[in-house]
Amino acid sequence: MSIINRIKPEFWDYSDVASGSHEHLFDFRRMWKLAAILTATVSIIPLVFLSTLNYHVTQSSIEAEKLSRTARLVSNTQRTIFYFFAERRSALEFIVKENSFEVLNTPGVLEQILKNLKNSFGGFTDLGLIDPLGRQRGYVGPFKLAGKDYSDQNWYREVMKNGVYISDVFLGFRNVPHIVIAVKRSCTNGLCYVLRADLDIKKLDDLLSNIEMAGRGDAFMINRQGVLQTPSLYHGKVLEKVSLPVPKYALKTQVIEANDPAGVPLFIGYRYISDTPFILMVVKHKEICMMSWYKTRMKLIAFLGISITIILIVVAGMATYLVNKAYVADQKRIMTLHQVEYTNKMASVGRLAAGVAHEVNNPLAVINEKAGLIKDLVTLKQEFGENPRLLGLVDSILSCVKRAGNITKRLLSFSRNMEVSFEPVNLKELIEEVLSFLTKEAEYRSIRVSLTASDDVPQIESDRGKLQEIFLNLINNAFAAMSDGGNLGIQVRQKETDNVSVTVADDGCGISQADMNRIFEPFFSTKTKKGGTGLGLSLTQNFVREIGGSLNVESVVGKGTTFTITLPFKMQTKEGGDK
Repeated sequence: MSIINRIKPEFWDYSDVASGSHEHLFDFRRMWKLAAILTATVSIIPLVFLSTLNYHVTQSSIEAEKLSRTARLVSNTQRTIFYFFAERRSALEFIVKENSFEVLNTPGVLEQILKNLKNSFGGFTDLGLIDPLGRQRGYVGPFKLAGKDYSDQNWYREVMKNGVYISDVFLGFRNVPHIVIAVKRSCTNGLCYVLRADLDIKKLDDLLSNIEMAGRGDAFMINRQGVLQTPSLYHGKVLEKVSLPVPKYALKTQVIEANDPAGVPLFIGYRYISDTPFILMVVKHKEICMMSWYKTRMKLIAFLGISITIILIVVAGMATYLVNKAYVADQKRIMTLHQVEYTNKMASVGRLAAGVAHEVNNPLAVINEKAGLIKDLVTLKQEFGENPRLLGLVDSILSCVKRAGNITKRLLSFSRNMEVSFEPVNLKELIEEVLSFLTKEAEYRSIRVSLTASDDVPQIESDRGKLQEIFLNLINNAFAAMSDGGNLGIQVRQKETDNVSVTVADDGCGISQADMNRIFEPFFSTKTKKGGTGLGLSLTQNFVREIGGSLNVESVVGKGTTFTITLPFKMQTKEGGDK
């Protein structure tokens, strides 16, 4: 048997053949589907709605938290870089404020100042003192730049105009990436000069590379033309064009979502650093940053899937339970109606049998009396005493009258047993009485019937009428299942100390496994085209239960069927007490 057939409820393939135009009222499969679909829909839709809402709220919350972290990181790093340039610019401004051109141009002074700057701040590579004409008068550093003329350089004109200048990264005469910070001494007595310092970008690179970031984070600086000012892990080297678009100007820290050239989604945090040409950028891979959300998302989806599965199982189970209850109640109603109908029919048959037996008994009594008188006359008168043929005819008449009388007695006994009563019953004698009604059919069809009963089987106390109907139904079914020349065996034996069993075994066509589960259903019959109503076994099972017994069946297709009835020695009343 397949798994589907095992879990399929009893009502699934049920069809009420007597429902007529009201068939839809007894379509239990349709009732189950409606109950399951409506209940599941009402249960699942709110769950899906809340889960979807929670999904989006959680995703938005985690994204906002990641963006907030990136923004804080950018702001903190921006302050570090801003203070880096501010400290060095302030140091140079202090130097030019406290020292005149002549003092700084004194041999050894710039060298000592550079040494102090390196020890105090770090990042300085050289110092240059430039006169008002743009010529570098004093220089200390690793390059040969003394006497260089910067009067035509943009940075020189810028510092002379604004008083201070911070360049972006460039190569210049050194051919090494560096940053220039230049400050101008205010002119007094017609004398002004510029103090220029070159900064190594390695110090900035160290500041950015020491930042701890998740999500394959990358921190670097670009200028406003998108040229890298510090090396990037994934987007190019110094003085190369960055592979990302230059973010638009903003006064405060901004975090945006964008895609790299390969289409990978990114979180990009940036900040324009005040008083410098630099833009700080922190770039993170969105998918790596959102990894915790993806794990939470999988848990949420799994929870939703498990919840829906549990709901469907519970809904299916409850719908099956409720519809099956309705189905069982309907089956009990049908059984009760048909039992009443069957009882009324049998009562009518009993009354008819009693009337027929009464009407037949009257002429039989007259015939018996007259035949007896004829026999007496023949016996008394000598002229007839020598005629054995006449005596034989009279004896034949008396024998037929006796036989007819026995038949009418059985009919009267059957009619009296239509009413419920408890009495001692000899099972062997009762079965023989039932078989007497089928003797002619058995002879006509050459069916061999054997009845055996153990000597130790006592009488039982039960309902004689119901036992007659039980055995009559089972034997009729056995006759219907057998072909001519079949064999029917009935055995009565004591099963336990308080039970007796009766087996009715035939060698007929047998019952298929598919039909075994339905043979006790009302109106189910494999002989509907041969006059079967499908009520015999249903009522038989019900009668057996009513008298406190049980009915089991075993069958093999092509070999036959065996019904086993187990009956108690003493039937108990419905209240649980003895009769």
